[in-house]
Amino acid sequence: MIRPTGPLSGTVPIGGAKNSVLKLMAATLLAEGTFVLRNVPDITDVACMADVLRAMGITVDRSGAGEVTIVRPATDDVVTEAPYELVERMRASTAVLGPLVARFGRARVALPGGDDFGSRPIDLHTRALQRLGATVEIRHGYIEASADRLVGARIELEFPSVGATENALMAAVLAKGTTVIDNAAREPEIADLARFLNRMGAKVLGAGSPTIRVEGADELSPVEHAVIPDRIEAATYLAAVAVAGGEITLTGAQPDHLTMLVHKLGEMGMRIAPEGDGLWASAPRRLRAADVVTLPYPGVATDVKPLLLAVLSVADGVGIVSENIFSGRFRYVDELRRMGADITVEGHHAVVRGQACLSGAPVRAHDIRAGAALAVAALRAEGETVIGDAQHIARGYERFDAKLRALGADVVAEG
Repeated sequence: MIRPTGPLSGTVPIGGAKNSVLKLMAATLLAEGTFVLRNVPDITDVACMADVLRAMGITVDRSGAGEVTIVRPATDDVVTEAPYELVERMRASTAVLGPLVARFGRARVALPGGDDFGSRPIDLHTRALQRLGATVEIRHGYIEASADRLVGARIELEFPSVGATENALMAAVLAKGTTVIDNAAREPEIADLARFLNRMGAKVLGAGSPTIRVEGADELSPVEHAVIPDRIEAATYLAAVAVAGGEITLTGAQPDHLTMLVHKLGEMGMRIAPEGDGLWASAPRRLRAADVVTLPYPGVATDVKPLLLAVLSVADGVGIVSENIFSGRFRYVDELRRMGADITVEGHHAVVRGQACLSGAPVRAHDIRAGAALAVAALRAEGETVIGDAQHIARGYERFDAKLRALGADVVAEG
């Protein structure tokens, strides 16, 4: 439940990246022994991935503030199946596919569930494994893959899919010989995974560029690792101050992970600058509209688009937002319209005519980022906004309500 309070002010710490830590957890399947991950956000998606690993016989303990200890037992004690009742809760669970095939020679992983914003085909993942020599079948709702040992190959992705790049990378580190991944995703989370794998003893070059080269290793070892900051969480609080106005500091945010978003918000009238170990941001009471196009990194992330629609809903002028990643990711627009937003969707474009103020209303969160976007929009909505299905927000944000309150927002969370 959110009521408007005027401009925001204060400091918020940015936690570890959800989209990185889930893949790092999956990568622990590659080596026997004890791993320690630090700067791990306390979110339900992390708890879900922990449950997936536990179902395989892995020990996962949150051993301190922001710290998770993962112990992978000997090969014979690992179950190489990720069951539907766990995978349906989170698409990122499919990240276990590559490590399982690479390390154990077999995998049975349920087709994924997760956020409700359109199809994200798994065929890029399966074709990458097939290029490495795996036999892959989809039967009875499960992906079944096997290989005596994967063999290095050239993998040309049709689209720079983050998940497919990560699965291919985690499979290739134990494949025999050299693997080259072309048209690889370039997100910071890919580079974080590569750093983790290299510390384990892998030989990965070029992560963060369109071409990644991997020299297969015979064996890897467990390590300790600190997760990079969450650029989407940082973007969320930038959007909050863009809607409400004010001045905030985001400690831990990495400016070089947010270059295109910072440029776009600057075009709309915000001032954003590096400060110490984070970002400082200031926004007038009302920004001006601009056009936005989502693209693979380093472009504006599709995860940020719902937040920018919320910003444009109260900006001065008309902005056009084009979605080039996921076809179904306008499903939350009806919820923004319930709050008085003037948004027209035409194909993969949304035309947003900014209003001086929105109107509080009961709305529903369809996914993590849509829920956060509704909360951001509510900061400039007269009256009271109640967000249903807000458990989605907790999948990707730690202490979201408390962090907004630290900036002066009037937020009450139930349950």
